[in-house]
Amino acid sequence: MNNVHFITLGCSKNDVDTSQMQSLLNKDKFTVSDDINESDIIVVNTCGFIDSAKEQSIDTIINAAKYKEQGNCKNLIVAGCLAQRYPEELMDEIPEIDYIVGTGNFYEINEILEESLKGKRDIKTNNLNNEYLEGTKKDKVNITEYVKISEGCNNNCTYCIIPKLRGKNRSRKMEDIYSEVEYLTDKGAEEIILIAQNTTDYGIDIYNDYKLDELVRNLSKIEKLKWIRIMYLYPDNITPGLIEEFKNNDKLLKYVDIPLQHISDSILKRMNRNTSKAQVQNIINKLRKNIEDISIRTTLILGFPGESEEDFDELLEFIKFNKFDKLGAFKYSREEGTPAFNMKNQISDDIKEYRYDKLMELQKDISNDLNYNRLGKTYEVLIEEKVDDNNYIGRAYFDAPDVDGIIYISSDRIIEKPGFYDVKIIDTMEYDLIGELL
Repeated sequence: MNNVHFITLGCSKNDVDTSQMQSLLNKDKFTVSDDINESDIIVVNTCGFIDSAKEQSIDTIINAAKYKEQGNCKNLIVAGCLAQRYPEELMDEIPEIDYIVGTGNFYEINEILEESLKGKRDIKTNNLNNEYLEGTKKDKVNITEYVKISEGCNNNCTYCIIPKLRGKNRSRKMEDIYSEVEYLTDKGAEEIILIAQNTTDYGIDIYNDYKLDELVRNLSKIEKLKWIRIMYLYPDNITPGLIEEFKNNDKLLKYVDIPLQHISDSILKRMNRNTSKAQVQNIINKLRKNIEDISIRTTLILGFPGESEEDFDELLEFIKFNKFDKLGAFKYSREEGTPAFNMKNQISDDIKEYRYDKLMELQKDISNDLNYNRLGKTYEVLIEEKVDDNNYIGRAYFDAPDVDGIIYISSDRIIEKPGFYDVKIIDTMEYDLIGELL
């Protein structure tokens, strides 16, 4: 029996891929190990989206390689987006790597592990547009679980390498997603987070229509399912039917994650975003008009080639006007293989840094004000983590895990396991809240 230790980097979509690899392992030959020091095989599931993610992946691979010299590790497997993007370079530069597994080949994990143990050093990245492997069962189910509803992307934004790493948009069948969510909720999951490269494109490739609203309606019929959260809702295909679901469906959290990337029409055009400032503002207005207490999150890219001071000022004014509940930002990363790599008027790192700092300072003030408005209010909170017998950490509907804030909760009674509780907000921080259990 060989112990296999998995290290997962990057987004929640990678978490799902790792979970599937673990579920596929031949239990007669391999077992998942939480202890890297006692592992015979290390699998690093990498991210390769932007420079900082690539650097983290490389550092993690190099650190893992040390266990082949200093620990029990016999084989090092590198999987995921970085593996798909730079397979030959990784094999040449890091000789400790035994096998490279692309994003469409991790379903072959048992064969790959067995071949590597026999001394074969190889690359498998030849199945980019594979069909989603249905029917895998996660062994350890948490109260919050991610469910991938499609793979790949057809948007071809000029800054983005994802279509070359994940392939074209491929939606899963509605009944297969339903079966997975039903299994997860039977095993204790109560919050299901629907993810994809672009969730609003769900269904267009297999049903010839945008079907995210119908998917949510169907999932809501699962009795044990309490919360549905949707991430990565591109603005161009947020349909009236989906807005109605957010308005009327009690299980669908009133939380909308819309990656806008920018708001200047000239920059949006250079990015090949299929939307405009006017269309985006119209969607935001509709969401806030129709959905009471909606929480809107967005992400933005700063320093895209050709972004002028006027473009940046326009973005700042847009943020001041709309006051997003949650906002994340990235400094543009110049990625080879994308159209933006060769665009003129590249922005210096110093200007990117300045603009990033200025924007995030603005958002900090907005977040602080919005949090202050929650003072004294009571929310249903998913308490997930125990600090000690009197202190816990949780999230309300307006906070997604890992990317948004948290609520620090004090309690006179001991909470033994994760669950939903009423919490009154008694103090605020810039991005987080402080509450007491009622």
